[in-house]
Amino acid sequence: MFPATWSRLSRLASSSRGRRTLSLFSSSGSSNWSKVVSDAEKIVGYPTSFMSLRCLLSDELSNVAMHVRKLVGTQHPLLNTARGFVYDSKNNLQMRGLVVLLLSKAAGPSSAAIDLHPQDMVSGIYPSQRNLAEITELIHTAFLVHRGIVNLKEWTLSDGSLKDMQFGNKMAVLSGDFLLANACTGLAQLNNTKVVEMISSAIGDLVQGIYYENNNNEENALAGGVDVASWEEQAFLSHGALLAKSCQAAMELVKHDKEAQRLAYKYGKHLSLGHKLNSDLQPFVKSSAGEPESFSLSSAPVLFHRQIVGPERWQQQLQQATTLRNQLDYSQLLAVVKSEKGVSSAVDLCCYHSNRALEAIQAFPSSEARAALENIASAITKF
Repeated sequence: MFPATWSRLSRLASSSRGRRTLSLFSSSGSSNWSKVVSDAEKIVGYPTSFMSLRCLLSDELSNVAMHVRKLVGTQHPLLNTARGFVYDSKNNLQMRGLVVLLLSKAAGPSSAAIDLHPQDMVSGIYPSQRNLAEITELIHTAFLVHRGIVNLKEWTLSDGSLKDMQFGNKMAVLSGDFLLANACTGLAQLNNTKVVEMISSAIGDLVQGIYYENNNNEENALAGGVDVASWEEQAFLSHGALLAKSCQAAMELVKHDKEAQRLAYKYGKHLSLGHKLNSDLQPFVKSSAGEPESFSLSSAPVLFHRQIVGPERWQQQLQQATTLRNQLDYSQLLAVVKSEKGVSSAVDLCCYHSNRALEAIQAFPSSEARAALENIASAITKF
């Protein structure tokens, strides 16, 4: 059904999803969210960095940045990604590292860590845990940069110069690989094989999750797509595995027991899934007037809606929302999805994951770090 059109829509939707991943959480309640982040950063001593100073000040990255400047004036998505790193008004870029640091402080020192001394801690956090937070940010940033690669098979003149797109792709591959290589070097320097195994498996999960995302495009969604259970599994791979396993690794670094590691993993997992649901829900809960924001047909509210109405009625609704030019009328489809219980079901699932994250953190001692983690888990249910 209109394969060329849906392929084009899919590429545009994928591009917009790539830009949205710069923020861990949505822009809803931005003033409240900014306060939550600001308060949390004060607790861990100083803000996390989306990449370590060693990486930022290196000659190699300076050379990459110089070449990326040549993309100014083009439409390559790498430029938007780079711009997001430089300016992020919603204080969202560093959230993964921040959560790792907060969990590290909330758990405190471990009596089993004989070779670690409390005097080595800065603001209640060991240096190795801070290094892990930086590594987590580097990995996340590397994958964001790699997501900016343009599929040249679907390139058209309206996308800009083919030469610019090819050059931008080379820079995206080079800079993403460079960040990932630095992350792997830092990971090896932690001298903990279990942590290396955890984070390496998270990188593998990310790759697998992005592969699933690329296959579950809009065209596949029209034909039926994935169900809610499969969506949740794939969302964890692409959005939750890195944070969940980084939280677990932060506990392992200082020899916390298996139960503490399990709870840290649980918090990171459910926080990430709640975030993804929050992000998917934004086009359906925003009340701003004007042209509605386009959304993915593989987003959680649409999947719930499709499950509620059934495949036949869903196909009818898609046909009714298709214009004479074989383009999807998002405003009409948005109204259709909002008229059923798909949106409320996605909200309920978001609240469920928020509650599970809150439940996991209750086992840690009461502290300002734990309170900050509770505020973050509660914030993902604010729309």
